[in-house]
Amino acid sequence: MATGSKPDPYRGFRFRIEIDGIAVAHFSDVSGLQVETEIEPYEEGGVNDFVHQLPKRTKFQPVTLKRGITDADTLWSWHQDVVIGKFKRKNGSIILLDEAGNDKWRWNFSNAFPAKWTGPDLKADGNAVAFETIELVHNGIKKG
Repeated sequence: MATGSKPDPYRGFRFRIEIDGIAVAHFSDVSGLQVETEIEPYEEGGVNDFVHQLPKRTKFQPVTLKRGITDADTLWSWHQDVVIGKFKRKNGSIILLDEAGNDKWRWNFSNAFPAKWTGPDLKADGNAVAFETIELVHNGIKKG
């Protein structure tokens, strides 16, 4: 990088997903990379110009993955295992890539399982790709 130049931000369309034991190529959309810490306001007697804000519990939003339906039914099968109560939690990663395809940012989520599976909207008069969406709940996201 030349002196005085600023690096360009990474683009949001170059990413890949890794999940233990599941081939997960070609997702078109990933959302839910969100971490929120609840706050507890604390009013201190005699201090009238502000209210203290104390951190409480941190919550992690479910990660939602969307892809075109193919013959690979691993996500459907994983969710069906949850439905019958016989499933395995899995760890995974969302990896952001640079323009050259190199890994730049990695968000690792742990102990995930599918809480929701959504199938495609089917319309006889359309020609859009049929998408499936899976929502994964997990025990936290850390930068890898």
